[in-house]
Amino acid sequence: MSTSITPNIHSFLVKIDPFDRLPSSVVTTIANSVKIKYLVEGEVIGFSALCEKRYLYIIRTGAIEQRTPLGELRARLGEDDQFGFTFLQPLAHSEDGYQAEAIEDSLLYLIPHQVLKDVCESHPEFEDYFAAKANIRLSSAVKQVFRKEDKGLFFRTVGEIASENIAIVDVNNSIKDVAREMCGRQRSSCAVVMKNSEIVGLVTDRDMTRSVVATSIDTSMPISMVMTPNPVLVESSSKVIEAISLMLQYNIRCLPVVNDRKVVGLLTTSHLVHNHRTQSLFLIQKIKYTSSISALATLKEERETIFQALVESGVSAEIQGRVMSTIMDAFTRRIIQLSEDLLGPAPCDYAWIVAGSHARNEVHMLSDQDSALVLSDDVTDDQKAYFTHLAMKVCNGLAACGYPLCDGKYMAATPKWCQPISVWKDYYSKWVSSPEYNKLLSISVFLEVRSIYGNRDYAEQIQQHLHDCIQKSGKFIPALVRDAIDTQPPLSIFNSLVLEKGGENSNTLNIKKYALNLIIDLARIFSLAAGGSLTGTEERFRYAAEHGTLSEDSCQNIIGAYRFLTQVRFRHQLNAILSGREPNNHISPAEFSSFERKHLKDAFKIISELQDVAKLKFLVG
Repeated sequence: MSTSITPNIHSFLVKIDPFDRLPSSVVTTIANSVKIKYLVEGEVIGFSALCEKRYLYIIRTGAIEQRTPLGELRARLGEDDQFGFTFLQPLAHSEDGYQAEAIEDSLLYLIPHQVLKDVCESHPEFEDYFAAKANIRLSSAVKQVFRKEDKGLFFRTVGEIASENIAIVDVNNSIKDVAREMCGRQRSSCAVVMKNSEIVGLVTDRDMTRSVVATSIDTSMPISMVMTPNPVLVESSSKVIEAISLMLQYNIRCLPVVNDRKVVGLLTTSHLVHNHRTQSLFLIQKIKYTSSISALATLKEERETIFQALVESGVSAEIQGRVMSTIMDAFTRRIIQLSEDLLGPAPCDYAWIVAGSHARNEVHMLSDQDSALVLSDDVTDDQKAYFTHLAMKVCNGLAACGYPLCDGKYMAATPKWCQPISVWKDYYSKWVSSPEYNKLLSISVFLEVRSIYGNRDYAEQIQQHLHDCIQKSGKFIPALVRDAIDTQPPLSIFNSLVLEKGGENSNTLNIKKYALNLIIDLARIFSLAAGGSLTGTEERFRYAAEHGTLSEDSCQNIIGAYRFLTQVRFRHQLNAILSGREPNNHISPAEFSSFERKHLKDAFKIISELQDVAKLKFLVG
């Protein structure tokens, strides 16, 4: 490469992802190796497993369209975009047969495969940036979003902040001896109970008070009489926010910290609150003891604080969704209890069930209410009136606490969704046997439900009936597939994104409609086809891969896409909150950096490819 041109190439590279994250000397080495290629409009570059000269292509100016051997659009790329990643891996494993055509005159920079390979060998920390597999690049991208930020306490490991004051006792020790050990030199609020070097139980100072002192139990009895068996544990390498998530999920105050099943410390809510100012993250305890709905409504800001901590700490979308769902569960349960206090006890058995993102444990700041009531088949019309009042109080109470009413009225306060078990079973039978559009709309909300109050068996009964109906139906999953592929991710982006046209959100990307909803739909399809009854998006994909309806590569790719897109969405919502604006799912193209645009395209392509797999698997033949 001419030395007169190299500085210009270097100046260009250091402004785009991932070269902006490499040392200047490494970028100089790469810039010196760059070859320049001009394509006139209509000129084609062919890619196959037989290609001997391999390059990473960067579009300096112009636009390129990638198409499969069948002529289907694979991606449309513009300035700063890169392609050819799949041809950077060994010849035997390369993707075969797509072509890239210039749809306008284009100038390309070509970086030889061997140069990138040498860079990655001498600087292995950069290897993921140039990985042939999109899910590895996306996983690296999720981590990178937070790498340069002050992550504070929540990104630290549990082992860094855990207390070493923990008592370790044997299962045959007496209650009296364990109490002495806890109060003696250890001064620990918790004791881990061991049997043959295995952790079998946990006992806390509260257990001693409630189960020993209050009941006057003989303290010479073994500690196994009062311990909590099979306690929740946390690895020392886990992030603090993951430990807090476990505490919220299981409503526990003490977490033994382990390393390879060996106890190395203790994490308690008191330790976190007193020493690390994490009071807001124990919102559930406040909710539990709040005495009115108006008082609950004042806790909305603390919920936002938790969301901010989760996003900024960089934990996975699964953990963020689980924590926010646990908080929404707590609000809902407490409002139901307060409503029952006013209305009196329920006249018959019932279950309050949640649906949608709440049932999937994927709640975020825009999650609205999707709920229903499943009543005993013995319920009378007079008794139904009680549940109508209960549902209205709960739904309005949740709205006051920052959870919007559902625009589609898929809430327990709507009479259609407050019905006996037999009616719910009839609903599912009709929806599955005749999945026209309006019925698909209803079942798409109630395809996943979860009981959070009352008789849990009722939710399990209707869900089992649903899965029985699906297994007997030959047309329900194809109907889901047709609905899922009706909307396409924006593969045609190059200078801008596929945008909403008209209305207040004109010229923005709806990341929910064109990306995340598509992934959620695909997770349902592949999991249900394998007979799965799980509700979470990631766990559904993993179940499908384990049971043969989805390849392991496809599973890893789509989960990587889902995590990256979710982080982009959460970051957008958080920025809106911090700026005093209402969060939404509509993102202006101006907000996307080169880094985000590049990885968004990877994610959209993965979604499109999985839609094609679903089409071939469930609609053809």
